[in-house]
Amino acid sequence: MKKGQIIEGVIERVDFPNKGIIRTEDGRQVIVKNTIPGQKVSASINKIRKGKAEGRLLEVLEKSPLEGDKTGCVHAGECGGCTYQTLPYDRQLEMKAEQVKKLMDDVIDQENRDYQFLGIKESPRQTGYRNKMEFSFGDEFKDGPLALGMHKRGSFYDIVTVENCQIVDEDFRKILSVTLAYFREKNITYYHKLRHTGYLRHLLVRKAVKTGEILVDLVTTTQTDFPGIAAAQMDEVESTLNNAQENAFAGTEEELLEGWKAALLAADYKGTMTGILHTRNDNVADTVTNEGTDVLYGQDFFYEELLGLRFKITPFSFFQTNSLGAEVLYQTAREFIGDALPSGTDADIAEHGKIVFDLYSGTGTIAQMLSPVAKKVIGVEIIEEAVEAAKENAQLNGLHNCEFIAGDVLKVIDSIEEKPDYIVLDPPRDGINPKALEKIIRYNVPQMVYISCKPTSLARDLEVLQARGYEVKKVCCVDMFPSTFHVETVVLLSQQKPDDTIEIDLDLDELDATSAELKATYQEIKDYVLKEFGLKVSSLYISQVKRKCGIEVGENYNLPKSENARVPQCPKEKEDAIKAALKYFAMI
Repeated sequence: MKKGQIIEGVIERVDFPNKGIIRTEDGRQVIVKNTIPGQKVSASINKIRKGKAEGRLLEVLEKSPLEGDKTGCVHAGECGGCTYQTLPYDRQLEMKAEQVKKLMDDVIDQENRDYQFLGIKESPRQTGYRNKMEFSFGDEFKDGPLALGMHKRGSFYDIVTVENCQIVDEDFRKILSVTLAYFREKNITYYHKLRHTGYLRHLLVRKAVKTGEILVDLVTTTQTDFPGIAAAQMDEVESTLNNAQENAFAGTEEELLEGWKAALLAADYKGTMTGILHTRNDNVADTVTNEGTDVLYGQDFFYEELLGLRFKITPFSFFQTNSLGAEVLYQTAREFIGDALPSGTDADIAEHGKIVFDLYSGTGTIAQMLSPVAKKVIGVEIIEEAVEAAKENAQLNGLHNCEFIAGDVLKVIDSIEEKPDYIVLDPPRDGINPKALEKIIRYNVPQMVYISCKPTSLARDLEVLQARGYEVKKVCCVDMFPSTFHVETVVLLSQQKPDDTIEIDLDLDELDATSAELKATYQEIKDYVLKEFGLKVSSLYISQVKRKCGIEVGENYNLPKSENARVPQCPKEKEDAIKAALKYFAMI
């Protein structure tokens, strides 16, 4: 097999993420992306490495029997977005669940294969479900007319105008069409990635599902010599160039943006236009970087509602892109937490409430969802704007036991004085920094919930967590991105005790031989140590320290269940704290 060789074959299966597998006549496997099981395709081999081959899809020669008569979006095949749109939705769900289950089974320890795989939960909407789109300006082909939409599949430069995109609602499509028509008429050209010249870069649109509020942000460079920009990127034919210069917009940037704002406000929407913004970005990277934002109309935020809570969302703060799907996702996480957190009266929470860490907390959605049943929730998020939004959201919802800290999880958790009883992880796509993961594991919390938007990153982190004593108890997928290969996964992890340690649950107060010396109960000692030293101690540790101090306890307080088992001994730090408690209660 050589690079450039053309092969044909039927896709046997699709592995996450989006890796179709063809088996050649000689038995070799070739990965071809953007395919569906059962399709007969042709592909050009473009990579051979360590015995593995990858091919670029050239043509679908025969449809898959799974596709049926569904036609999908008119942009299918060009736009790089929705790979599975020709599949019936139930088959999409089945395939995603199979992919995640295979990844989990490959990394979960053999002795833990009885974990609960709960399948996949569907998105409440299969079309028009996105609350955010980031469109790019460009052209569909070299020196073609201005385009606004998504990157063409397999291309870094070409843009497909997606005026009929089906994963957003009609307000998104109208805003795209109005914006494109306006800037085409003014002959304003896009930022060229190689030449680093041009004005238009991105159009960011966000719309809340529950409130219907819309926020639009135009991202441009600061290059405002409009006639010169237009001429530089037009066809080299002199007559065309002259015509372009004659029609090029010659006003100020302020006049240009005022005209765009007026065009947007003149259109009719099902939702409510809440804010129109302009963001400057001269960074050469092809990403939206905020180097200053002006409000052209309204305000620079909007509100969305999830699970009875209200959230203020700014242009660049992270928020799940499928609002109704996010409710399913977070409800699943809350169900996984289950009995680990108390519920009921304020007194119950005050006595038994837990300290919860919400790491990679974004705008604080999970933290606020857990706040009513926790003693305190501490969220950590690296994006400062999201942290400020989280603080405002907590105040907006009347939640006073949430604390949000801006910074890298790796660096921040060392400075947090409180110790968590429970940890929720919702990291970015690449998963958790290995050093940060080690620090998280050292907290030794009995349970964790890990929410992942990339199962391969989750699988990598699960290997580390299992090696350090955590066991996978439950796995559930949530489809947040219908028609695409993306999927969210929620995992419940439980800390397992080493085989040579035992846990003893005895009423040691009743076993004390000299109750006359007892001036505080075991619970009072535990509460004192937790309050004064921030440490959790067991009844077993208290008994060990009492015995060291000459306070007699029952003879059987540390009797192992087997000859080979060992009883864990109280660490020095906790021993000193318990002794301080005994002194406080005048027991020594």
